[in-house]
Amino acid sequence: MTELPTSGDFAAIRRGFDPDPSRSFSLAAEAYVAPAWFRADQDAILARSWQWVCHVEKLREPGAYMATEIAGRPIVVLRDGDGHLRAFYNVCKHRAHMLVQGEGRTNRLMCPYHAWVYRLDGQLARAPHTETLEAFDKGEICLDAVQVEEFCGFIFVNLDPEAVSLSVQSGDLETEIRHWAPDIADLTFGHRLTYDIKSNWKNVVDNFLECYHCPTAHKDFCTLVDMDTYKVTTHGIYSSHMADAGKSANSAYDVSNATVRTHAVWWLWPTTCLMRYPGRSSMIVLNIIPIGPDRTLETYDFFLETPDPNAAELESIRYLDEVLQAEDIAIVESVQKGMMTPAFTQGRIVNDPEGSGKSEHAVHHFHGLVLDAYAKAAP
Repeated sequence: MTELPTSGDFAAIRRGFDPDPSRSFSLAAEAYVAPAWFRADQDAILARSWQWVCHVEKLREPGAYMATEIAGRPIVVLRDGDGHLRAFYNVCKHRAHMLVQGEGRTNRLMCPYHAWVYRLDGQLARAPHTETLEAFDKGEICLDAVQVEEFCGFIFVNLDPEAVSLSVQSGDLETEIRHWAPDIADLTFGHRLTYDIKSNWKNVVDNFLECYHCPTAHKDFCTLVDMDTYKVTTHGIYSSHMADAGKSANSAYDVSNATVRTHAVWWLWPTTCLMRYPGRSSMIVLNIIPIGPDRTLETYDFFLETPDPNAAELESIRYLDEVLQAEDIAIVESVQKGMMTPAFTQGRIVNDPEGSGKSEHAVHHFHGLVLDAYAKAAP
């Protein structure tokens, strides 16, 4: 197993960072390339933060379950028979086999290895051929629980049993989202895009958090939104990215019949991005899934007014998939290659005190949260 950074590494990783974004350098390249720092990301960030799982529609009915992984650890989230939302490590207490895969409906969790059966409250109900065991009481055996919370129509989990609830940690985020997307809980799944990216997850987040690169790298996007209205505001564990839709024809996709005329985007520490693009009422959830020091998975889930995207939404999905994502993936993979050379250690943060989209102050905000997490985990 990869060792964690040393106490000296944790102390040194803050070099160049300044609380004032106009004076600060970016996070050091070693945090993006070294296996030890990826291990620190898993332990200090991913396993201690609220992670997106799914829309509430997947787990509305009693017995509904969904298996996932958080920080490389198997988790199952379910709705028990009394309607309570629960989450557990997806690990049998007998020999550590995973209990379920995928998603579905059930009235019990039965391990496919030796058929130990658990109730939906996690309590062991049956363990075959254990009648002759000494000092064995199945009433003392229960799956390890994980914190779970419904937030803005979505399900999140946190592996840290001491973590403060997401609704408290995130301050005014829910109020802000529901102002711009009041129907968020009523939307339904329509489409998923998936990507396997040769880059560290923090490069993916960095790129998402600034539009300084947009005029150069995303020329179509700059016709979709009015860049003069693009504003980015940072808060405790999230940032808001807002712009009006463009006022004339654009080269991205048709919005002539759009009912939503605002580009509203929220990034929630550390890996969840909620996006409401111009068009029909919708919400896109970008889930950033760190896999290794130089590998990240992404899922883009489109939640729409109807299960089937209409013609305009199909065109917007095509644009996001074939144009915008292709541009961004090329960017972050190039940056990852550059960070693995001796030619780069860290760069300056470009900051606009007025908070425009063509500024990297939200990247600086993210780096501050990363460094704070590292500091709490330091030996």
